[in-house]
Amino acid sequence: MGSSDLTAATWRKSSYSNQDGGQCLEVADDFAPVVPVRDSKNPQGPALTFAAAGWSSFVAAVKDGDVNA
Repeated sequence: MGSSDLTAATWRKSSYSNQDGGQCLEVADDFAPVVPVRDSKNPQGPALTFAAAGWSSFVAAVKDGDVNA
C-alpha cells in the first residue's frame, strides 16, 4: 500500500471497545483510499494499512457474525 505519514492522524477506537484497556484497535478515517489500523496499547508502534473496500468488507463480516473478532 505504500507508506503514509500518520503523524497528523486522528485515531478512534471502535464503539465495541471496552474501557478496561483490553485488546483494542484504533483506526484513522482520513486517509482514503486506505484505512490505517494500530494497536491502542502501542500508539507509537507500527500501523497497518488496508484498502478501504477490504476493511469495509471485514467490518461488515464481523458485524454479521461471519468472523469472530
